Amino acid sequence: MKRVLLLLAVLLFSAGSGTMMAQQDKAAQKAAKKAEKEAKKAAEEAENMALFEQAVQALNAKDFVLEADRVEFKRGRFVYVTPSTNFVSMDGNRATIQLAFNGAYAGPNGIGGITVEGNASNVEMKTDKKGNITFSMMVQGVAVSANVTFRMVKGSNKCTATVSPNFNSNRVSFTGSLYPTEQSNVFKGRSI
Repeated sequence: MKRVLLLLAVLLFSAGSGTMMAQQDKAAQKAAKKAEKEAKKAAEEAENMALFEQAVQALNAKDFVLEADRVEFKRGRFVYVTPSTNFVSMDGNRATIQLAFNGAYAGPNGIGGITVEGNASNVEMKTDKKGNITFSMMVQGVAVSANVTFRMVKGSNKCTATVSPNFNSNRVSFTGSLYPTEQSNVFKGRSI
């Protein structure tokens, strides 16, 4: 009887220590996964901050393109669009606004929409307490007279440009990513 009890005690002890080791392994795996997730998040934040700094430099140089993947109209209606054909750009004192939809109608610019160009004036750039950027300009051209305001949140190159025409209230907002012109991949149609 003593042998049976001793054998039972040894088995219980070894099973208990095995369970403890399994729990320690699970805790170590969990800690490793958490550390990996935090490292991945830190790398992503660093990359986004680098893109933000690059976008701020492009705004300061007045040499940038906002490639829009979403366009929103006056009453909140929006459409997802192709970034290579829907953009707002600035090159020195020259600004271009292009809107193009994928449809059967070629439009005035030849790619399904409209392209307008003009001279930029009253250029102003502000940074708020949190580091968010607001860049505004007035664009005057043959077919355009509008205020254009860019808003970019600190830590990302994601940006929204609101085009507010001076002669009507049909504002259009372009939402996408802001890049220096040399890194942009846009196709410009015929301008009016």
